[in-house]
Amino acid sequence: MKKNGFDRLTPDFFLPYAEEALQCSMTGMASSMPSYVNRVFLCQAASGDRLVLKFYRPDRWTPDAIREEHDFLWDCENEGINTVPPYELSNGDTLYFAGNIPFAVFPLKHGRNAEIESENFYQRAGALLGRIHACGMKRQAVHRQIFTPEQYAFRTMERLFQSGAVHPRYEEPLMTVCEELIDLAEQLFPPEDTFFRIHGDFHVGNLLERPGEGLTAIDFDDMVHGPAVQDVWMLLPGSAEESTAELQEFLRGYEMFLEFPREDLRLLELLRALRMMHFLSWCAIQRSDRNFQELYPGWGSEMFWRKELEDLLRQQQLIDQALH
Repeated sequence: MKKNGFDRLTPDFFLPYAEEALQCSMTGMASSMPSYVNRVFLCQAASGDRLVLKFYRPDRWTPDAIREEHDFLWDCENEGINTVPPYELSNGDTLYFAGNIPFAVFPLKHGRNAEIESENFYQRAGALLGRIHACGMKRQAVHRQIFTPEQYAFRTMERLFQSGAVHPRYEEPLMTVCEELIDLAEQLFPPEDTFFRIHGDFHVGNLLERPGEGLTAIDFDDMVHGPAVQDVWMLLPGSAEESTAELQEFLRGYEMFLEFPREDLRLLELLRALRMMHFLSWCAIQRSDRNFQELYPGWGSEMFWRKELEDLLRQQQLIDQALH
């Protein structure tokens, strides 16, 4: 592995690049922050300013696609929407490179994790997302993924079953249920010409409660061109059937800014299933990464695959109930 390989990022390696990018001196502080796809570090400039350095996993997004994430953040910022855009760096860009690894620098925004039990949470989250989506419609991101069943699920399932990770006993039944779910998604998905820039990973962990500002959306790394409903299901506390009150409160906030295509709410549990499949594929590809087994002990065992099959079959039953 090359010295500047993604799994060997160290402060000694990347802090000089950060100093070049910011044209300032850095202290030696570099604390790793949680991120299962990228590498993120909390650092400090000699001035005392605390900064977040986000190193993007090579080959996941092209540099142009990453810049479109940044453009979306700045579009939101310019409309007064609570997000955290990156700094412009010394090269006149929001993207810099540490060797072959692209990175961006963000200000550290203090705030506490949002709580779904807080007053009017779903209405406030809906209002924030409605504003983000209204902004997302104003221009295209031509380098980002289009969130179709083929792009998001079919191709990732091909990678999963080609990876050799699936236990042989469960390969055929797992493939069958995945194919059935993808076929159903292709029948029910809204047309691509209704898609626009969406957050892509809009859940409570990506919302901060900031004093005097309310809810702030962070981590647009999964931004795609997709249907509005993809940004809804992850926020709900349970299945669609169990979350009708929360969903109605959410829509009240959302529709203060943008009409929601309510016919697409039937896709909520199907989208959850596609996410489950997508995550399996991601884990299969990354399972040889450093510390993966520490983060996901038992991943890939026979017992693991039996449970994953059971979970997808149970999800398939929820989808059938929602559609009939």
